[in-house]
Amino acid sequence: MLTVTPQYITDNTGKKISVVLPIKDFKAIMEELEELEDIKLYDEAKKSNEPSVPIEDAFKMIEAKRK
Repeated sequence: MLTVTPQYITDNTGKKISVVLPIKDFKAIMEELEELEDIKLYDEAKKSNEPSVPIEDAFKMIEAKRK
């Protein structure tokens, strides 16, 4: 589990308006978000029931479109 140590910036009334994180915490959060996005995209692809394409073929199709 990811543990972060945030600091808060507050307005004149004490309402939290911003967060300050150590850069290592920020980078860890960004890595987690990227992984979650990958999982979400994978799950969506599996649900679509579209036929899969071998990676080699996919690269060939991409390269053909570039030319």
